[in-house]
Amino acid sequence: MSQLDEAVIRYNKLLENGVYRDLGWAEELHAQMEEAGLSAGGRLICPFLRPSFISRRQYDSLVKTGEALIAAIDRMEQMVLQDPALMARLELLPAEKMLAAIDPGYQSFEVAARLDTHLVNGHLHFVQYNADSPTGAGYADRLADLFYDIPPMKEFRKKYALSKVSSRKHLLQALLKSYKQFGGDKKPNIAVVEFRPPYQSGRSEFELFRDLFRQEGYQAEIVSPEQLEYRNGVLRRGSFEIHLVYRRLGVQEFLLRFDLSHPLVRAYRDRAVCVINSFRSELAHKKAMFGLLTDESLTVKFPAVERKAIREHVPWTRLVAQGKTTHGEQTVDLMEFITGNRERLALKPNDDSSDQHSYFGWEMDGAEWDRALKQAGRSPYVVQERVDPVRSVFPLLTYGHLEFREMQVDVHPHAYLGKVQGCSSWLSTPKSGFTTAAGIVPTYIVETK
Repeated sequence: MSQLDEAVIRYNKLLENGVYRDLGWAEELHAQMEEAGLSAGGRLICPFLRPSFISRRQYDSLVKTGEALIAAIDRMEQMVLQDPALMARLELLPAEKMLAAIDPGYQSFEVAARLDTHLVNGHLHFVQYNADSPTGAGYADRLADLFYDIPPMKEFRKKYALSKVSSRKHLLQALLKSYKQFGGDKKPNIAVVEFRPPYQSGRSEFELFRDLFRQEGYQAEIVSPEQLEYRNGVLRRGSFEIHLVYRRLGVQEFLLRFDLSHPLVRAYRDRAVCVINSFRSELAHKKAMFGLLTDESLTVKFPAVERKAIREHVPWTRLVAQGKTTHGEQTVDLMEFITGNRERLALKPNDDSSDQHSYFGWEMDGAEWDRALKQAGRSPYVVQERVDPVRSVFPLLTYGHLEFREMQVDVHPHAYLGKVQGCSSWLSTPKSGFTTAAGIVPTYIVETK
């Protein structure tokens, strides 16, 4: 049994057998979450009573491997911008290609990004790169502050040293560095641009970031794209002039509602405002980017450390299309390969912001898989090699009672300007009907004292 397994068992037993069976402390924790606005749609973003624990070795591996992979993605994005054939393999919309052609005025393709990983023991697999409008860091940091001093954690910390893996504080530094590269020579007014739901209870994560910017002395507002105006070379919302946009809306979602004459796009094209992440980040956000990375004919000249990160930690991925491709040392007919290898493959929409579903071959019979493949052939989909999920047992408060449930754990390292700075964790259940047991949990590095 690993040190990490022992730590999980010890924490869960504190709740199951100890004085903490009286759940008054849990009700107080939930009240603190409500007070802090850590809820969405009337439900807490974290219904669980235990954080996610990772070892120091695991975290160091996330940092080292994650940064190598981000460097490889940046290298591939440079190639894509110079090669229309590679651009075509990402299946961007025409408007997305036009936006990607605009130089944002600073160096980094993704100022803020999130890697989605399955992390078990010493092994990790990256299943997605969220480069468009990554979420989770703000909520996770606030939850880490709340969890640190709850009674079971105080008892747990007598035996284990816990380190927070906060990342929110690194965001503002990355924004300001990119703004300076952009040519910004004054203290910027910051607009967090997002689509605001008409009815919302609790505080959005965007409000946590807005408050952080204000605490650091910057004028900051949350702005919806409908409120933006661009005139006389200035992007504004009413009387609020905007110099720096922290974009928290997906490109595809934006293009479903607006065209390229929108004030944000015109100001971006004119270099009248610094937009972070830039619209070029959509190149890496497409899942087909992993298809380019796992095509060894394209990465043969990449540095050895980057090729190693791809080979060992990125699942084989291809855009679903008729034709031949490579799988390992073999050349295969892609559609035949997908049909004949259902148990080891998944079909996923190329862009997460679409309303298309993912299909996991190992959960389907042959007829269902054939129907899924037909669907994948009608709109941009990728096929990806199976990555088994990581599961762990978490306690949660259910109608006033303590319950233990096995959850799938996805660990999300957050990166700023290519450097991994902290992580969050997302818990979910296998597909088994409707459940509210899902959400973000704080993440700590755990070490024996």
